Amino acid sequence: MADNDPCDALKGTPGYDYCTRAPDSGGPPGTGSGSGGITGNAVDNARHLVESLLRKISGLVAPKDAWAPTRSDSALYEPFLWLGQHLAVAIFVCVVVVCALTAWQGAPRLKHMGASTGWTLVAVAGMASVPGAVMLLNKAVSGAFTAAFNSNEDTLFGAISHDLKNGADADNPLAKLLLLAAVAVALAFAVLVFITRQLGILAFVCMAPVVLASLARGGDTTAVKTWAQRLLGLMFAPFALLLISPFVQLAKGSLIVDSVLLVAADALMLRMIFHGVPYFGPKVAGAARAYVESRTPSPLAHAVVRAGAPDVYEKENVPRSPRTVNTPGRALSQDRGVLFTAYGITPKEREGRLTTQSAVAKARREASETASRRQQLREVHQQHRTTTPPQDAPPVRHQAQSPAPAAAPAQPAAPAQQTAPSQPPTP
Repeated sequence: MADNDPCDALKGTPGYDYCTRAPDSGGPPGTGSGSGGITGNAVDNARHLVESLLRKISGLVAPKDAWAPTRSDSALYEPFLWLGQHLAVAIFVCVVVVCALTAWQGAPRLKHMGASTGWTLVAVAGMASVPGAVMLLNKAVSGAFTAAFNSNEDTLFGAISHDLKNGADADNPLAKLLLLAAVAVALAFAVLVFITRQLGILAFVCMAPVVLASLARGGDTTAVKTWAQRLLGLMFAPFALLLISPFVQLAKGSLIVDSVLLVAADALMLRMIFHGVPYFGPKVAGAARAYVESRTPSPLAHAVVRAGAPDVYEKENVPRSPRTVNTPGRALSQDRGVLFTAYGITPKEREGRLTTQSAVAKARREASETASRRQQLREVHQQHRTTTPPQDAPPVRHQAQSPAPAAAPAQPAAPAQQTAPSQPPTP
């Protein structure tokens, strides 16, 4: 029995001829009868749109090409290279002069001058190789990310593409609509990840010559290690999405569960910005959370952005503590202090304190917690009073009141002793 034609529902209306028109009849492209009609083409268009958006997300989270310069002679990188090389040479000359003036110390000064010479050559060579190394590493990260998320049906994006064709709810328009909405939201977060990540890589590549020049003083690698940690953390941040890879097999075959995984990926991308982007990551993630919370009343959306950008306190100059982050100025000041220390300059340390907004928020939160704790204590005491039966008081024994004893008869007063006139008075 032949399948029913969806266009049969339009019989007797002017749209029936439009629906059954053949593709080669001069009508609008993509129209026809049977499975190739408007309904079938709409499904195919939705599937192609989702697949193209998934490719866009993969290209935005881990793009093959970075904004950072790929060669040391680029117009953007060359001024920083010139500055770093001249700075390294100037430091080396100062070391040689100091060693010459204190040559009477012997071997220690010769050793210092030899270390400065070697590290200066390493710094100058490293300045010229940083753009190429970053470019190769970025391509490797992009290829690995694509292989992990969009290479076959066992990956997240590959499973979504497979479910669009063969999933249990592939013919359900509502499921495809939910998936399309989830993909669109994930695309917005991917754009935010792309912008912050590319700007961060560009900034760290450009400041590489200035950081590497600190090696010329004698091999202090503290500033270089800090710079490398920031840059590598920024470049490898996309691999945080690997946390949802174990759940791909559980979600395979259902577009609804695929949409849930994409929502989890949104929270991970926001958390990636929060932890992976140096200095300004918490600010950017907090701004994205505030934007979402102000634009939608959905509790689910609020929960997702709060999972990606949690509530934190900002601090300026105190050591890190749980759920407390530094302001951008404080974070820059700390890394600047590391760089100055590598150059031999002792930075001035400042006492730490919470920012005004964070201090007010903390005081309000502590006051509300104290009030709620007192209320809970009152409720517990009241419940204890109502549930505990009162103890029976001991019976009061009423003693019979006996009549008051009769007063004793008054005794007559003793007569006054008469003293004889011939006897002396009794003492």
